Amino acid sequence: MNKMMIGWGVAGVVLAGGLIAGCKTSRAGYGSAPYKVVRQADKFELRDYPALRLVETAMGSRGDSGSGSFGRLFGYISGKNAAEEKIAMTTPVFMSGAEANATMAFVMPAEMEAAKVPQPTDQAVRVREVQGGRFAVLRFSGGRSGKKEAAALKQLEGWMKQEGLQSTGSGPVYGYFDPPWTPGFLRRNEVMWRVAQP
Repeated sequence: MNKMMIGWGVAGVVLAGGLIAGCKTSRAGYGSAPYKVVRQADKFELRDYPALRLVETAMGSRGDSGSGSFGRLFGYISGKNAAEEKIAMTTPVFMSGAEANATMAFVMPAEMEAAKVPQPTDQAVRVREVQGGRFAVLRFSGGRSGKKEAAALKQLEGWMKQEGLQSTGSGPVYGYFDPPWTPGFLRRNEVMWRVAQP
């Protein structure tokens, strides 16, 4: 009996190790939006981002997974654009806006010049540039849900108040780094809010 329990224990460790390695590989396989960490405290960071070029589409609502928003953006980077060009997937996938006017966005690769970003052929997709600046950021794990996002935002707001950081802009932005098959406890999610610079 003890040998069987040890065998199952070893198998569990190997399986968990395989899952962790696989998820790290899948996330590491993508480029990511560049930034510089100004200050760090536990899971909180103050970051400086350069201007980012995004391809963006409406989600319908934050909880509407059937809106086709991801498919439209993935279609754009897969060649459904004016140049019929394939563009590398990057992380994170950004989500922002209130329930009624939520948006999803992919970040264009950092090495792609603004003039070379092809125009969408789908009218529901647009290309835009986000001004660079300083952001307060909290990293959290788990699957995407309104409850988790609200809890993470509350923590971020508490840290910002403690640090004397003044929020600016239209509201928080959520970033999701991992594919949906990644176990929740291994996922990297972030909530970020633009802050005023001294």
